[in-house]
Amino acid sequence: MQGSSSNHQGAESTGERRIITAGAAGKSPGQSQRLDRVLAEQVEDLSRTRLKALIVAGHVSIGGAPVQDPAYQVKADETIIVEVPPAVAPEPEGENIPLNIVYEDDDLLVLNKPKGLVVHPAAGHETGTLVNALIAHCGTSLSGIGGVKRPGIVHRLDKDTTGLMVVAKNDRAHQSLTAQFADHGRTGALRRGYMAFVWGAPSRSHGTIDQPIDRHPFAREKMAVRQGGRHAVTHWEMLESFEGRDGKPLAALLACQLETGRTHQIRVHLGHAGHPLIGDDVYGSGFRTKANQLGTPAKTAVAALGRQALHAYLLQIEHPATGEIMNWQSGLPEDLVLLQSALRAAP
Repeated sequence: MQGSSSNHQGAESTGERRIITAGAAGKSPGQSQRLDRVLAEQVEDLSRTRLKALIVAGHVSIGGAPVQDPAYQVKADETIIVEVPPAVAPEPEGENIPLNIVYEDDDLLVLNKPKGLVVHPAAGHETGTLVNALIAHCGTSLSGIGGVKRPGIVHRLDKDTTGLMVVAKNDRAHQSLTAQFADHGRTGALRRGYMAFVWGAPSRSHGTIDQPIDRHPFAREKMAVRQGGRHAVTHWEMLESFEGRDGKPLAALLACQLETGRTHQIRVHLGHAGHPLIGDDVYGSGFRTKANQLGTPAKTAVAALGRQALHAYLLQIEHPATGEIMNWQSGLPEDLVLLQSALRAAP
């Protein structure tokens, strides 16, 4: 294979265009090869992970059209254009993003996270995150244990999950809070509670889901219940059920408490139990037709939601400095209040 580029030096700092021609050396006529492998062989100064991210983000094109599938089969002599954008600053900067702070002292900060706010910078979300907002609000007082891109962060909520989060403002607080979250309340005071609107109504008033969670075997951006995965336990209690147009239970409001803290745990567990979160396109896409059984107000509320109906309403910790048991509760945000009212309305 043969390749060329406009400027290999400083590709990640200034941005550039790479032009690569896939050759047929050692290949049978007409034989093709995966796009990510072609790039990995040709562009040695960028990692495989970085190249895959460029493909998925639409920075790689063939024949003038973006190709976002790393497994795309490249034919011999096809020309590949790679646009390498300028690298972002290695450390996030403060941004004036409003925060709904419910408590703050010299050691910690508790806030009510809105929907749509990513917790820390990552691929595709280098700015506009909670970390950027915290840096602007707290300055240099944030704990550095979490690293330059996660200062003060001891736990996370998904981008579109709302509710209570605690942030460490110094290293002592960070170590204490991290230990509490690792213990998951088995021996300490930590408690985390979530309100979850789900499809279907469980046949019992309460229960426990004890199923291991690991990466999905095929969709790597998802998690799944898998034997051999990490231990995961979710306790739930049904607070309310809602009827569809046929008078049968169609949805429910559950209060969930976590005994472990796995990625997407509540979403995965409830989906596995047959009661995925309303609005969860990742773990509940097969239940979209359920909305057709709702009355018009509820159907409109579900369509307008635009996110999974999950809210972290309860947080209890032991204060890192004083040892005081501190407890906060957060009411449902406006979009979930509207959803609840609509579900309660007569079909």
